[in-house]
Amino acid sequence: MARPRRQIYTMQQYLNNVKEGYISNNAATQRNPAWKPIIDGLVVTILTDDFIPPIILAEEESGGTVIVDGGSRTAAFKMLCNGNYKIKSSVEDPIIKYKKMEKDEKGNTIWNDAEYDIRNKTFEQFPKELQKKFYEYQVETVIHECDSEKVAKYLRRYNIHTGMNANEKMFIYLPKFANKIRKIANRQFFVDFSNFTDNEKEKGMLERSISETVMCMFHLEDWNKQGKKIASYLDEKSSEEEFDQLNNNLHRLENIITDDIKDIFNKKDTFVFLTLFDRFIKMKIDDVKFAEFLVEFSKNLRNKKKNEKGLLFDEIDKDASTKDKQVISDKLDMLESLMLEFLHKEKNLKEQKREEDFIAENLNMNREAFLEDMDFYNESLDLLLENTVRVDSKLRSEENRLSLLAIMVYSCKENIKNADLEKWMTKYAAKNNSYNSDQTKNFLYMKRDFDRYRKEHKKSA
Repeated sequence: MARPRRQIYTMQQYLNNVKEGYISNNAATQRNPAWKPIIDGLVVTILTDDFIPPIILAEEESGGTVIVDGGSRTAAFKMLCNGNYKIKSSVEDPIIKYKKMEKDEKGNTIWNDAEYDIRNKTFEQFPKELQKKFYEYQVETVIHECDSEKVAKYLRRYNIHTGMNANEKMFIYLPKFANKIRKIANRQFFVDFSNFTDNEKEKGMLERSISETVMCMFHLEDWNKQGKKIASYLDEKSSEEEFDQLNNNLHRLENIITDDIKDIFNKKDTFVFLTLFDRFIKMKIDDVKFAEFLVEFSKNLRNKKKNEKGLLFDEIDKDASTKDKQVISDKLDMLESLMLEFLHKEKNLKEQKREEDFIAENLNMNREAFLEDMDFYNESLDLLLENTVRVDSKLRSEENRLSLLAIMVYSCKENIKNADLEKWMTKYAAKNNSYNSDQTKNFLYMKRDFDRYRKEHKKSA
């Protein structure tokens, strides 16, 4: 690999290369450019021909060149020239001395001493001499030839002295999935349906929240509240599919989140609620129901319902870090319990009548024989499924619940032992991951299989 080489551009050449894509200010693991605090000082530095440290570039094997150190400076250059940025009145040394080109009485060019106050001015308002001086400023760069892993290494090396916050430091330890995280952070969900401030976004909070969500959704048992350790873990153990699943979940949320509940998705709890939605999805219920639950949670449950420890949701982390594994588990347990309770109460009369009709018709039973025990049958079915059927199995689909509930009622009617029902359901679920949309046919198929199992079990006994 070649040694680093130096390259000097005029400011205009450098900005053209950035504009045309020859130099990219979007290295996958690069922190978001923090140009606002430095732009005024940079303008004075350039117009007074003072020194700006070299910008570090990485020339990747693919042919592209990305900024490793100097992204904020580059963003500041661009915002000044093309962003209609107005210099703040608080800028230090705002009076710029320069030579102004004029004509004497005979039409000859002369150069006179002049001063210009840049406070509250945009670049377009600068005298042409100062604009010319800005574009001719010499931008020094140092170019490394390297691959994406080396880019991340250089980011860690060059930025360690530039005040990176914890979120930005975390992100540079996740080069494998950095591009995916960047794309997810630009989704409409984070633009319009969340409660992250511009400052939080600039400080890398979106990238951290996305990483924490994937960790919480798929690897909660290995959770670590240190961002760097989460990043290193995901870079080694996560997969493209996990980030794709989160991306798809966000697409679904974009269709249901309303202004009255978007405050829930903030820097503190976003990853918790996104994990809850992932669990909700596995229940195969209309996504709108999740939004309805969030409305109820936001307006009522959050300040009224307590968990088993006697704590409201916002009290769970009062004596511990919001990133502690136990705090996260307690929050998820409480939310999931509240959600299930809400969804159960939301079951409308039409659905209940459908269940009653189905059981009465297919088991040839009088309604009086099972109506009083419907809550028991539903609770018993939930417990049965929890013990025997994978969460992601299609057998758990809401559309298939009629058959499953009828099997539960049938088992109780025939005085079949719970242990026998569980053993059969475990075997049935292991070899079946689908169902017939015609629930009558589906139930009869399940019942035949159940009866055959019982018959064979009796023989072997």
